Amino acid sequence: MAKKSKKRSSKQLGKSKQMTTIVVASLIVIAFAGVYYFARVRGATRYDAFANCLTEKQVKMYGLYWCTHCAEQKELFGASFKYVTYIECGIKGSKDEEPICKEAGAKNFPTWQFPDGSKKEGTQPLQTLSEQTGCSLP
Repeated sequence: MAKKSKKRSSKQLGKSKQMTTIVVASLIVIAFAGVYYFARVRGATRYDAFANCLTEKQVKMYGLYWCTHCAEQKELFGASFKYVTYIECGIKGSKDEEPICKEAGAKNFPTWQFPDGSKKEGTQPLQTLSEQTGCSLP
């Protein structure tokens, strides 16, 4: 009977160690997920005020959904890009561009248009947009 009790005890000890390992591993994964999430949220909202300022000053970005440079420009803003006035020039299923983009003179993308009528083509560093508009960066 003592042997049976010893076997159960060592099995229970093994299961207990296994459960502890699973719990610790789960807590580590949850901790990393939390850190990643909060880092993304903080970074995602970092440029909200800057992007809103550009919009308030009537700055527009003309782009194409398939344009790699436009994607690079959007990435610089992160989730805050949703606050930028963006005009999509591509017509899906066509190689043509939206008339509004032709009228604005957007030929190379992205094209930034400023209230004074000036334009900057290509991916612009946020610092350049800040200097051009007076909108401050965080």
